[in-house]
Amino acid sequence: MIKPEQNERRSTLRGKRVIVLGGTSGMGFATAEAAVHEGASVVVVSSRQEKVDAAVSRLPQGAEGHAVDLTNETQVRDFFGRIGEFDHLVFTAGDPLQLATLGEVNMDAARQMFNLRYWGALMAAKYGSVNIRSGGSITLASGTAGVRPQKGCTVVGSVCGAVEALTKALAVELSPLRVNAVRFGLMRTEMWSGIPEGDRNAMYKAAEKSLPVGRVGEPEDAAEAFLYLMREKYSTGQTIVVDGGATLV
Repeated sequence: MIKPEQNERRSTLRGKRVIVLGGTSGMGFATAEAAVHEGASVVVVSSRQEKVDAAVSRLPQGAEGHAVDLTNETQVRDFFGRIGEFDHLVFTAGDPLQLATLGEVNMDAARQMFNLRYWGALMAAKYGSVNIRSGGSITLASGTAGVRPQKGCTVVGSVCGAVEALTKALAVELSPLRVNAVRFGLMRTEMWSGIPEGDRNAMYKAAEKSLPVGRVGEPEDAAEAFLYLMREKYSTGQTIVVDGGATLV
């Protein structure tokens, strides 16, 4: 017989409020959509109003959307100052990846990557954590380049390593609020839109042949990981790996 306290531990997102920064496309939108289907109310955030409007139009009625430059401290602070209380914060924001060898690294682009993916995440935690209800969480996005970089991933790998270190530090700093991260492998999302279509498809096909699971990750795979870390109640400071086995081969 299932005890009442066991039912309580089988948490869902029904009645919860979830904010997804970077929630208008790719992994972020899939997470917002999945959270809605579990009964949560969602707020999606992106830097461009047209993307926000398009995402909200695809979500069930009641979803909110806001245009916020996540590299701008004033805008981030003001957004969380007016959004009110919520339960879970997910950070998936990121511009399309531009891989480059060290000699070809554009320093302005490298700084922008840190500004959004690292400093944006830090600011979101700083200003958003005060609004998170008891039992809530923050989940950040990282990548396998932080632990198994390839040529061209100097900046990307550095950002991923910094985000995972930030996750651990925030888990201690914000305790008992749970803070975790998901380390993703190759996902079929708009993140790779900066690569010509032919090269992008060739990359996917090569990955399908090498990955133990035999396919490239989809946004829905990412959403499952984020929802898991929102639902469960005992992990903090952890990075879970969703990479199709990429780090094994």
